[in-house]
Amino acid sequence: MGVVSDVARAQGAIELKVSTTEEERQRIWSSRKLAFSAIGKLCPDYYCTDGTIPRNKLPEVLNKMADMSKKYGLDYANCFHAGDGNLHPIIMYDAAKPGDLEKAEEFGADVLIACVDAGGVLSGEHGIGVEKRDLMTHQFTEIDLQQQQMVKCAFDPKDLLNPGKMFPTLCRCAEFGRMHVHNGNLRFADIPRF
Repeated sequence: MGVVSDVARAQGAIELKVSTTEEERQRIWSSRKLAFSAIGKLCPDYYCTDGTIPRNKLPEVLNKMADMSKKYGLDYANCFHAGDGNLHPIIMYDAAKPGDLEKAEEFGADVLIACVDAGGVLSGEHGIGVEKRDLMTHQFTEIDLQQQQMVKCAFDPKDLLNPGKMFPTLCRCAEFGRMHVHNGNLRFADIPRF
């Protein structure tokens, strides 16, 4: 803590709080958890994503995010636990303004791409899902994705677990001979397949 405190002071930290008791630690942690509520008071909508980077790349990625903010014309705030390299940029926008949501999503995708380009990953703790599905090819090769899909099919032969999420291309269990069509209908037919 002494080294971190010295570095923070040398870099011009406005305020530095170091807990000395469990009660103080809990109070500081609760302040961090309230950050998202505070952002909600600054803007009508926000978009938060989750990427992870090597800790020594934090300044580089933060500078890129500042440039992205200008590019998209949207403000953002950083709420992260940088000690493990996990970032949670909060992109502020107004869904009532046409195009703002799309800009926020593109901004978020660019942040995740910057994380991967810096040697990090698309997700540190919240997973892939639909939001990051189409970015998987930026982090993984086609062979990597095929192997991951084979593992999923081994554990989920009926494609019940999060169908249509995580993998950007159609290489579901159908390619491995396990697709169930009943009365001419594909299960989960409403899920887009690319």
